[in-house]
Amino acid sequence: MNIQTILANLKIEQLNPMQQASLKAFQEGCDLILLSPTGSGKTLAYLLPLVSSLKEGVDGVQAVVLVPSRELALQIEQVFKAMGTGWNVMSCYGGRPAMEEHRTMKGISPAVIIGTPGRMNDHLNKQNFEAGTVRTLVIDEFDKCLEFGFQDEMAEVIGKLPALRRRFLLSATDAEEIPRFTGMNRTLKLDFLNPEETVSQRLSVYRVTSPVKDKLETLYKLLCTLGNESTLVFCNHRESVDRVGKYLHSMKVYCETFHGGMEQDDRERALYKFRNGSCHVLISTDLAARGLDIPEIEHIIHYHLPVNEEAFTHRNGRTARWDATGTSYLILHTEEKLPEYIPEDIETMELPENPSRPPKSVWTTIYIGKGKKEKLSRIDIAGFLYKKGNLTREDVGAIDVKEHYAFVAVRRAKVKQLLNLIQGEKIKGMKTIIEEAK
Repeated sequence: MNIQTILANLKIEQLNPMQQASLKAFQEGCDLILLSPTGSGKTLAYLLPLVSSLKEGVDGVQAVVLVPSRELALQIEQVFKAMGTGWNVMSCYGGRPAMEEHRTMKGISPAVIIGTPGRMNDHLNKQNFEAGTVRTLVIDEFDKCLEFGFQDEMAEVIGKLPALRRRFLLSATDAEEIPRFTGMNRTLKLDFLNPEETVSQRLSVYRVTSPVKDKLETLYKLLCTLGNESTLVFCNHRESVDRVGKYLHSMKVYCETFHGGMEQDDRERALYKFRNGSCHVLISTDLAARGLDIPEIEHIIHYHLPVNEEAFTHRNGRTARWDATGTSYLILHTEEKLPEYIPEDIETMELPENPSRPPKSVWTTIYIGKGKKEKLSRIDIAGFLYKKGNLTREDVGAIDVKEHYAFVAVRRAKVKQLLNLIQGEKIKGMKTIIEEAK
């Protein structure tokens, strides 16, 4: 499959310079290190070369992609599938039975496996797939993998892949030296961390003063001022995320929360609602600052000051991606001082005393209790909603089909009518729960 077909499938007109350079460098046969900022399109920068390296007629896994989180694994899997290459792919991560993953492996015989280091070791130890056919290793967010303490687990994975020929490391920060366990041979480094092309040039940063230490009311006023624009609010602790979420709900501001203490299904649902536009506000720990592909976020709010400059950069990297512009707000009470890495002369934003509450989104999310394992596809769902629910194409937004359930964005104004019309109806001959997502 040629690149133009893949780009057409992804609805991308052309590769950016970093992706072009990555593709060219990979063809030269070296091990690669790609340094590029958050939000620059690194996923495609390694998936395209990876796909070009896959060989017909090889029975087994040909490439392994290591990532620091489940969310990133799922996201990469989605991008790979959307490329429409015809090669099978699957993701592996903790939080679900390894046996279930093994059954999937046997069933689809993937050419590419994307997974967290711990779960990858689990499958390799049990010999759930043949290690001897793996020729290519990618480590995405290598800096984050090291930060999370995955060094030993990554070394273990690499030690179990005897036939590795190519290694590709991706990072948003430069390191003085690459750890020896990676086994990097003749290495080419592509550095796209160009200080002249930093996010900061497309990012407006404002100070918002909270008259009291408890910033809840100030945050509420700020969100009211921003209206229904996509906003990501960062807190430093899980408890704070829950507290902020609870307060905003009490003030009738619809938001979702996201942190590592939540169940995986709840995290996925929160992200999906945020991505599809049925929720404009996501409250999160720094878990959402790295690797999550959430397009078109217009505003970043630092409810708590980030722990360091790097965290500040990665948080802000969720907006102002490539050519887009974005705005970042630091909520500070009068006793808080700006960190040294933020200029003192940033503009202060004055908030109105009694702002109007943000309007509800035009979209809401519908939950369907069947998924891929029940042979339900996006086309099945769309057809059902058009035919039985009397919806038009304009009434249906993003459709996301998981293993045993699916989410659909539907125009809020049509939801009541839809649920009445489809009551008792079967989808693809199956009875199932169809309801507004909790």
